[in-house]
Amino acid sequence: MSQDSASPYVDFEIDLTLEETRRRAAVMAALEPDWDPPGVLRAEEEAYDLLYSGLDSRQQETYDMLVAAGVLPPRGSGRAA
Repeated sequence: MSQDSASPYVDFEIDLTLEETRRRAAVMAALEPDWDPPGVLRAEEEAYDLLYSGLDSRQQETYDMLVAAGVLPPRGSGRAA
């Protein structure tokens, strides 16, 4: 660290690598041994399908507008189930 004596500012640097490693280790330790990432993703997809099912015409129009704007990803044929 070099410091210019005429400057009122001090360089401050911190390496967060160790803290990130600790955080990731804590997350992995907290996960259950039977954790199933593909199963979690499947359940999330099923929840989205349920969320966007049975929309009335106004809701479908809003959904289509959000998909066209890129706010929501298209699901299936691009229409809510």
